[in-house]
Amino acid sequence: MTAPSERWLRALPTLRTAELRTGYLRSELLALAPAEAALALDAVCGLAEQTDPRARDVLAAATLVLADPAHEHLADMLRELATLRALLPLGRLLRRAPSHTVAETLTTGERRAATAAGRSLTLGERKSLARRPTRETMDKLLADPHPAVVRNLLANPRLTEPDVVRMAARRPAFPEVISEIARHPVWSQKSRVRLAIVQNPGSPPELAVAMVGLLIRPELELLARAGDVPTLVRAAALELLDRRPPVRGPSGDDGAGSVPQ
Repeated sequence: MTAPSERWLRALPTLRTAELRTGYLRSELLALAPAEAALALDAVCGLAEQTDPRARDVLAAATLVLADPAHEHLADMLRELATLRALLPLGRLLRRAPSHTVAETLTTGERRAATAAGRSLTLGERKSLARRPTRETMDKLLADPHPAVVRNLLANPRLTEPDVVRMAARRPAFPEVISEIARHPVWSQKSRVRLAIVQNPGSPPELAVAMVGLLIRPELELLARAGDVPTLVRAAALELLDRRPPVRGPSGDDGAGSVPQ
């Protein structure tokens, strides 16, 4: 019988969209016994740490599946199995912050879209506008703290990548907003969006750590030098840098002139 990890490595690259890849891997993970799923994901995580491109595709889909609140129980089981069976690559993917760590959030002075007369729009009005806003209204909605508004905005075809980067980089951060972006099957696959999420000190640490495994070497180095990201996230970047294969220059030696990984 083909090992699940080998099956995933063959199948994922043939699926063109993030939605198809995520749906496929979700069905695979839910069909497997937790122990089997843990072993398969651990194998994929180990290959992804060595920059295997197929494994990185699988890991990107796995990150979306495990970030879904509907599968929180699965993520908890896999985390426990990673600890019990010393599955180190999987443990690094699912590492969580200490229970006392609180994500940065904005509790007062929240910015919501308003009418020309200054009346704050209701949640229903903001959700409706997010589906088809003007450029002026969209600029105001980019700062909206409600996840339902953000969800509609992320699905709007007028939204651009720079818009999403602004949302992901906003500080102080709303963890619920960051989570909506991190779970989106299209925007979460953009490298600039990922980097904005992992660099934001208000991002939920579990989401940020999972995304660290998808960064290339220059991004990892940037994150490792960042002084304002949580220690957990920076440590994940440093560990991955240690495990990435050495970068080879044109002559085959380590050093300058190499291609980032």
